[in-house]
Amino acid sequence: MVKKDTKKKIRIVNIVVSTGLEKDIPLEKMAARLPNTEYNPEQFPGLVLRIKEPKTSALIFSSGKVVCTGARTLEEVDRSIQSIIKSLKKLNINVTIKPEITVQNIVASGSILNYLILNMNLNSFQDWCIN
Repeated sequence: MVKKDTKKKIRIVNIVVSTGLEKDIPLEKMAARLPNTEYNPEQFPGLVLRIKEPKTSALIFSSGKVVCTGARTLEEVDRSIQSIIKSLKKLNINVTIKPEITVQNIVASGSILNYLILNMNLNSFQDWCIN
C-alpha cells in the first residue's frame, strides 16, 4: 500500500485555447510572407503557424479565429497570442483588441500514487487532488 504522506505530482503538459482577433486574416499572404507557416486550403481551411518561443502552434482561420496549442502555462499562452499579433502587424494587420482567451482543454500527467477510481465524479476528484 502507498504511504498517505507521499506527495502527488501532477504537471501540465499542454494547454489548448481559442480566441478571436476580430479581423479577417489573409491566410495566403501570411503563408507567403511569414516563416514557419503551412497552408493548404484544399486539405484544411486553417493556416498552421509554428511559434519558436514559446514552442507552440496555432491554427489561424481567415475569420480571425485562432486555436493555440502546446503551451504549458497561461503565461506561455499570452506570449503566443502576442507573437501572433506581432506577426500580423508585420503584414499591416493591426489587432486593436485584447483577445479574450478561452481554455478549451488542459492535458496533465503525473503519478496519483494510489488506485484510480474511474467512475469518480469531477468534484470528488478535485477534492482528492487538493488533499
